[in-house]
Amino acid sequence: MERQRLIERILELKEKRKAIILAHNYQPPEIQDIADLRGDSLELSLKASKTDAEVIVFCGVYFMAETAKIVSPKKKVLLPVGSACCEMADMITPEDVLRLKEAYPDAPVVTYVNSTAEVKALSDVCCTSANAVKVVGTFKEKQIIMLPDMNLARYTQRFYPDKKIIYFEGFCPFHHLLTPEEVLEAKKAHPEALFIAHPECRPEVIDLADRVASTSGMLRLAKELPNQEFIIGTEVGLLYPLSQQNPDKKFYHPAPEKMVCPSMKKITLENLLSSLENLEFEVVVEEEIRVKAYNAVKKMLEIV
Repeated sequence: MERQRLIERILELKEKRKAIILAHNYQPPEIQDIADLRGDSLELSLKASKTDAEVIVFCGVYFMAETAKIVSPKKKVLLPVGSACCEMADMITPEDVLRLKEAYPDAPVVTYVNSTAEVKALSDVCCTSANAVKVVGTFKEKQIIMLPDMNLARYTQRFYPDKKIIYFEGFCPFHHLLTPEEVLEAKKAHPEALFIAHPECRPEVIDLADRVASTSGMLRLAKELPNQEFIIGTEVGLLYPLSQQNPDKKFYHPAPEKMVCPSMKKITLENLLSSLENLEFEVVVEEEIRVKAYNAVKKMLEIV
């Protein structure tokens, strides 16, 4: 189908299905352009829950669509490509969580939203990369279990020398790939640029950062700060909205060929059309698990 007709058909079906299209910041440009909302995963899910849409089409990866279902149980949630998954979320199983809880029975479990519904359901509270530090600070306990990202846990640990954060050794393969050498090379090439790192990066990369922020945080900083040049330490997809929103500023990436999440690039306009036509692939979360996962998300929202 010709591209313009493809877009027109998607928009027609979106109206017919009373659907809302969400796109994560790492999605391909054409998906971001057609979306009703784009942003971080939890932010998108919460915004969609407040709309009167009957169908949520989440252009992202599986845990994101699951989260949308957790907060919008009465809406139909679709993931245009059923195999779009998050490698970090898939690194940890419910059995891993139970083993940690057994080993540290008095430690509350703080789980990154980049996790499956089953793992969220076994947690005391969820967190995002933007609020992890604040969430951990609300606990009086000296030991905290953080899942599933060890780099986010190690970043959070910096703020609480009096606590011991016990972490599962999961990680985002693409953030974890960024090396200090690549950052230093980028800084040398662009000496006026401010380096912003995502907290999923390894500690030695965080050490080199001028600022540390989530993807939405990076978008906000790029707008608010007077700097004209930025080195961006996250998945390359973020460069598109950054450049769109700040056409007068320059954005560089220290490792553009390495930090590409294949799952985030799977969804095409054709997949989106097929999803709306056939109402595929629907994401379903068992109600008992959904309620427990929702409580962990709700507790986080009460904190922040």
